[in-house]
Amino acid sequence: MGSEKVIDEKKQGQALLTVDKPENNKKLFIESYGCQMNLNDSEIVASILSKQGYNTTHLLEEADLVLVNTCSIREKAEQTVRKRLEKYNAVKKINPAMKVGVLGCMAERLKAKFLEEEKIVDLVVGPDAYRDLPNLLQEVNEGRDAVNVILSKEETYGDVSPVRLNSNGVSAFVSITRGCDNMCTFCVVPFTRGRERSRDPKSILDEIQQLVDTNYKEVTLLGQNVDSYLWYGGGLKKDFKNASEIAKATAINFAQLLDLAATKFPKTRFRFSTSNPQDMSLDVIHIMAKHDNICKYIHLPVQSGSTSVLERMNRKHTREEYITLIKNIRNIIPDCAISQDMITGFCGETEEEHQETLSLMEFVKYDFGFMFAYSERPGTPAGKNMEDDVPNEVKKRRLNDIIQLQQKHSLYRTKQFVGKTVEVLIEGTSKKSDSHWKGRNSQNVVVVFPKGNEKVGDFVNIYVEDCTSATLIGKKI
Repeated sequence: MGSEKVIDEKKQGQALLTVDKPENNKKLFIESYGCQMNLNDSEIVASILSKQGYNTTHLLEEADLVLVNTCSIREKAEQTVRKRLEKYNAVKKINPAMKVGVLGCMAERLKAKFLEEEKIVDLVVGPDAYRDLPNLLQEVNEGRDAVNVILSKEETYGDVSPVRLNSNGVSAFVSITRGCDNMCTFCVVPFTRGRERSRDPKSILDEIQQLVDTNYKEVTLLGQNVDSYLWYGGGLKKDFKNASEIAKATAINFAQLLDLAATKFPKTRFRFSTSNPQDMSLDVIHIMAKHDNICKYIHLPVQSGSTSVLERMNRKHTREEYITLIKNIRNIIPDCAISQDMITGFCGETEEEHQETLSLMEFVKYDFGFMFAYSERPGTPAGKNMEDDVPNEVKKRRLNDIIQLQQKHSLYRTKQFVGKTVEVLIEGTSKKSDSHWKGRNSQNVVVVFPKGNEKVGDFVNIYVEDCTSATLIGKKI
């Protein structure tokens, strides 16, 4: 199922490693599944536990505390987490003092199962309760199960400096909102992460400053729904209408936040994810056009090209409105790359509705995308009220149609760069060749080129000589 966040398959389930504090004497093993938001949350957890005497380890066997940060978006993520819990418990038989905990989105939904019925964990902590970890650990150490899955109206962890884990030291993520108000019928996020609230812009700019001071070159502003960022002194987005006149007059929206960040840090590259078509204002697009250091790339999930399917999904945009938005983006930022999230085989989807998705793709010609066949999630409105009635083999065929078309468009888009020069931020060594660097251009396309005397974190101009559907190949000018 398409989450509002980009799921980086390479980072799934990696044990996070931070710099050891010599005075800490306990070991924490923490792995994350799901979206970038979860990886970011694990950094917050590591920061909170570091003050409680825990250093991270990647050796499960030596851990005093094992935490898995979970995702409920797709069934596959859930099955993977269960397998991991079995593995932890096998180790626990050898090391009975080890404590096991589940964090994140699955915590809320499966708390009773995990603690009481299956007795496979000692503690369960929801996404808004990470500050409570020290108390919960004390409960566990005194022999009691510990649970806190209360969703908060205020928690944004604005004052917790995340420990940057597994970072390339070049690009970092900064969360600017938590929760979501959208209630798309296929999605579990509003139930696992709570209602939408924004973080104080000062704390965001302070965190970016810390990153800049430690030589980070690129910052991605993260939110379930970044465009609906709205700071009016704190509180839920939905309560803005009740705010005082002065709070309304001095409120800061996403376009203003982006402008502030890009102006204050002119040498830092900015990206943001995820945008929601209904909240993407022309102001944001104009700010992107105004600043060279805001990357010309928008992740703009559409989910379906059919207005009737979008209605059943409770998406707040129609096919026509989405097409108008695309035309506006192309008009204001002609070289902007656009990527999609697409769910095929949603409840009741007809062949005709599927064809509408393909024709929308032909119109947009997305640079790349994240494509899923619909899988019903318990607890969602669709799970409760709609029949998952598209047969699996039909879902598979439709998904294949979408993937094939996307590959064609991706190649069409990368070919546009051949013969041109692009600015690339070097992120590290290419996976396929130790003698090549890899980095990304403004449009978020991976670029590989032979190593010279450059180093990670440098901006270089690359002449593009060739391409695949996913990568540009070139040489330094």
